[in-house]
Amino acid sequence: MLLLLAEWLEQYVRAFNVFGYITLRAVLATMTALVISFVIGPRMIDWLTRMKIGQSIRNDGPQTHLVKAGTPTMGGALILVSIAITTLLWGNLTNRFVWVVLLVTLGFGTVGWIDDWRKVVYRNPKGLTVR
Repeated sequence: MLLLLAEWLEQYVRAFNVFGYITLRAVLATMTALVISFVIGPRMIDWLTRMKIGQSIRNDGPQTHLVKAGTPTMGGALILVSIAITTLLWGNLTNRFVWVVLLVTLGFGTVGWIDDWRKVVYRNPKGLTVR
């Protein structure tokens, strides 16, 4: 989105051509994702803790894992939000491969969300099964 804006502004201000470099956009996307994670992350962890959306621990696992009971789960949503926002802001949205990678990433994230949701709702630490 910002790349398209920069390309349009480039005809008026030559300095905007710097946004055409993928290395600059990669650095800016990384910093954007970092800021998003730092701003949203603590609030999301607090919300997940208040809602008691915590991990249930398998009984057949190591005994040291029992202290993890109740640890907030579904933190992958924060990663997906950061990826989606930075891709939409700094990615080349005219490139179909950008859309393919974004949609595949969100698809795998959806599977992870369903797995975590089943663990929380059914209090079953196994989540999704193969079948």
